[in-house]
Amino acid sequence: MNAVGIDVSKGKSMVAILRPFGEIILKPVEVKHTNSEIRSLIKAIQSIDGESKVVMEHTGRYYEPIMHELVKAGIFACAVNPKLIKDFDNNSLRKVKSDKADSIKIARYTLDKWSDLKQYSVMDEIRDQLKTMNRQFGFYMKHKTAMKNNLIGLLDQTYPGVNTYFDSLAREDGSQKWVDFSNTYWHVDCVRKMSLKAFTEHYHKWCKRNKYLFSQSKAEEIYGKAKEIVPVLPKDELTKKIIHQAIEQLNTASKTVEDLRTLMNETASKLPEYDIVMAMKGVGPSLGPQLMAEIGDVTRFTHKSAITAFAGVDPGVNESGTYNQKSVPVTKRGSAHLRKALFQVMDILIKTHPEDDEVYKFLDKKRSEGKPYFVYMTAGANKFLRIYYGRVKEYMSNLP
Repeated sequence: MNAVGIDVSKGKSMVAILRPFGEIILKPVEVKHTNSEIRSLIKAIQSIDGESKVVMEHTGRYYEPIMHELVKAGIFACAVNPKLIKDFDNNSLRKVKSDKADSIKIARYTLDKWSDLKQYSVMDEIRDQLKTMNRQFGFYMKHKTAMKNNLIGLLDQTYPGVNTYFDSLAREDGSQKWVDFSNTYWHVDCVRKMSLKAFTEHYHKWCKRNKYLFSQSKAEEIYGKAKEIVPVLPKDELTKKIIHQAIEQLNTASKTVEDLRTLMNETASKLPEYDIVMAMKGVGPSLGPQLMAEIGDVTRFTHKSAITAFAGVDPGVNESGTYNQKSVPVTKRGSAHLRKALFQVMDILIKTHPEDDEVYKFLDKKRSEGKPYFVYMTAGANKFLRIYYGRVKEYMSNLP
């Protein structure tokens, strides 16, 4: 048994190799993430007698170069959650934090968890890609929201309330009717300087050109409101340019979001649990891939409580002797991204209220009992995750 512990950082790693009973095969040594040094490490591992297993922390993207090369060379390699390494017994009263000490600690962890370690696979690469896309999706969603709020703020100075005129859903490319309308009618004077008949004809042609449904009553409503609006900024070329730039930025962000949403769904469909997850209530082509991205491979969780702890929606425990706290907040030690996706699923269940869904029934029961919002939402997320774990793990265990 040769336990290889690798403490990964940007561009370099610290490597230590141990055997049982504290036998040191290789004292901590620095390995840069270059072809020559990684190949030298691989040769050193392969030259050692006995079975070798490599463990490193799942730290950002830093571990990927060395992980990929190790897997290509046929060496058993595993990436674990840094929290597991952090909580692993130091067996010392001293608090030591250095790359050398961490590499030895990871090697000791490898020996202790030898039989439980799982080989990094190609499927893990797909999951990593999906997780990366999900983080990009979240980033661009925030950017889109900021661009939307910026545009509304500008329009409040040229055409207040125009963003409330239409409730049409966004198209596949992310475009929205109120944004397209604002691109043409960027100032209230673009509407009210015309007669009602002239505006109606102009609006009709606009709807036809942009493939939107035309409504005579909507045209009259828009024109009537325009007569009462008081703009702040003048209708000139400078104001027009500012509005159009904001619209262009929003449309770009919206298209990026929708492209990522489609790409995430296509990538998630390559995973074996895709159909099982997508069949769950409250999950759609957007939230389904997000859940799969943040949860990852459920087979690495030993029981249902492990996955709820990973998400940070497991109830905390605070007891000592005869003292036992009755109401303890959830741990929140897991993935904030996963908790956000779970809360969105709960929100959809509440809005769609599928009467035949166990999670919704549970949510509705907690709400009827008068539980606070965060209590019943977290409890529902916990139950949903347990059902997710049971269904997906049962399906995965039956795969050939």
